[in-house]
Amino acid sequence: MAQVSLRRLVKKYEGDVQAVKGIDLEIADHEFVVLVGPSGCGKSTTLRMIAGLEDITDGEIAIGGVVVNDIPPRDRDIAMVFQNYALYPHMTVFENMAFGLTLRRFPKDEIRRRVDNAARILDIGELLDRKPKALSGGQRQRVAMGRAIVRDPKVFLFDEPLSNLDAKLRVQMRTEIKKVHQTVKTTTVYVTHDQVEAMTLADRVVVMNNGIIEQVGPPQELYHNPTTKFVAGFIGSPAMNFIPARLENGAGALRLHLPEGIVLPVPPERTKRYAPHAGQEVLFGLRPEHLTEEKPTDKANIATFQVRPEVIEPMGMETLVHFWLQGTEVSARLDPAVPAEVGRPLTLAADMNRMHLIDPRTERVL
Repeated sequence: MAQVSLRRLVKKYEGDVQAVKGIDLEIADHEFVVLVGPSGCGKSTTLRMIAGLEDITDGEIAIGGVVVNDIPPRDRDIAMVFQNYALYPHMTVFENMAFGLTLRRFPKDEIRRRVDNAARILDIGELLDRKPKALSGGQRQRVAMGRAIVRDPKVFLFDEPLSNLDAKLRVQMRTEIKKVHQTVKTTTVYVTHDQVEAMTLADRVVVMNNGIIEQVGPPQELYHNPTTKFVAGFIGSPAMNFIPARLENGAGALRLHLPEGIVLPVPPERTKRYAPHAGQEVLFGLRPEHLTEEKPTDKANIATFQVRPEVIEPMGMETLVHFWLQGTEVSARLDPAVPAEVGRPLTLAADMNRMHLIDPRTERVL
């Protein structure tokens, strides 16, 4: 078993700077968990504490049921993949991948078996005699992953491994990492600032912000059911729209009063949930893909209103339209065939079934 447990984990630096503020997290055996968040949120510090590269100020870390707080990194049975590859330039690919096993005095036949197996999984068998300078960035990252795989550790740790690659190669390597995990099935903790990586790779995503965990869950749950404004805005690209509004109750029906005189009806099935907040200022959250061109539909709770686009971005498979409501930028996703023009009135349809209301004081989703 190789579950990872973080219990009341704290990391403080000089000057009473708290990078990690008492987080709790249980990572199951064979699970792929991604820690995601902006720079300075504590995700890399958390990973380095799991690896033993950072001392723990308080709390404990357990790997496979064994508390490892005082166990040195080399004895934790983990393998870490960094963003800078860290390959030895004078060694061949084979020698780089075998290096850790050679230090541990593994038999040569076992080393050969493990390296060949990892090379087969990563499709780099023909590169074993090359040196790093003769490899592309993606090939070097595969070698770094292979060096981790041959150790057959309890846990893989990835520290932003794709950040040095170009956009096309990042997409390719995401697929490779997912394929490797499906084959090797080792417990994996992966750190990234890229929410697309988090969504596509993870069994569960851990969204961190300012040293705390905002929300943990499967990617689709975080996308469709965020619990805070931070999670709602961080997961998804373009980000969720947040529009100041006032929730009003009239004759038993709730309505949202937005800037520019726009009034949107709240779905009747949400009345019980939102009624206690009637008369309050709220933030109306709606993703750009749920704000589209008007089109025939028999779907309930679709509300329309007119805007004047101020910026139009043709993206090929879609068109992004941006407009402002009393200083708040709002984005909509349109079919590219829609003839949107800057300054020309455009009717948009809001899917109110997908709406979120957020308390602007607590930033919690209501």
